[in-house]
Amino acid sequence: MKSKILIFLVLGVAVNAQINRFFYEYTFIPDSHNKEEVKKEMMLLDIDKNGSSYYSHDKFVADSTGRAELEKQLKSGGGNISINRREKPGQVSYKVTKQYPEMTTFLYRSISMDKYKIKEDKRQEWKILPDQQKIGEYNAQKATTSFGGRDWTAWFTTDIPFQDGPYVFSGLPGLIVMIEDSTGSHRMTVVGNKAVKALDSEQDLQLPENVKVLGIGGKEIEVTKDQFKKAWKAYVNDPTKNMREMMMKNGGDTPSKVVFKVKTADGKEISDPNQVFREMEKRTKDQLQKDNNPIEPDLVN
Repeated sequence: MKSKILIFLVLGVAVNAQINRFFYEYTFIPDSHNKEEVKKEMMLLDIDKNGSSYYSHDKFVADSTGRAELEKQLKSGGGNISINRREKPGQVSYKVTKQYPEMTTFLYRSISMDKYKIKEDKRQEWKILPDQQKIGEYNAQKATTSFGGRDWTAWFTTDIPFQDGPYVFSGLPGLIVMIEDSTGSHRMTVVGNKAVKALDSEQDLQLPENVKVLGIGGKEIEVTKDQFKKAWKAYVNDPTKNMREMMMKNGGDTPSKVVFKVKTADGKEISDPNQVFREMEKRTKDQLQKDNNPIEPDLVN
């Protein structure tokens, strides 16, 4: 009888596995020349016994909705596929995962149509200081480190027994509840937490060979930081290279022909490939000029 009860309890734990979800308010200044423009994003840090995942709430919702729409269109067998831009697509596109107990850390980022999985090969070297203060409801202690081209000040609490934190940060004797760089450009602060049910991991959506959608489907390319920096430099120098190659690969009068359309600032729709690429290259370079204050400068400079 005892063995039956034990089996039942073990199964109950497995079925009702939960995630410890921490909500971080991320405030950041994208443009170092316009420090008055401060943006905010709600980030989620999901922790379970196997590791953690840090990502944007809005991007997660937008991606899930877009994925469902695309899957529905693919199942319907229609000839045309249309992906509408989400109302709140999320401002932060990257994701970070950590695997316990080794704390193997990966940063997931996209460049144009390609997705990359970048292994973090250096752990932060922390200096723990005696300073203490209250961060929200938590008793926290100060620590400092240099990472990614920035100097950081963190506040961690031993009230929460997870040696983890937002983005790639970890390794302190408790959860990092607030961290900010020395310029005040990037700050992540815990604003809440709750337990949520663990969901089955999503299987990769299998797209037809003639369909490629940014951020949906496909495998990540695992690279080192140096390899990612090389790919990023190539993208900055030629932002539309991947799309031009895709059009050439799928060119001609075939059912799989790729068609790009964009609207100019005055609302005019253009579809001529050369004009489209010129417009997209201009937009990308303008955006890169305004987004010049990344969280990890060493990764893109």
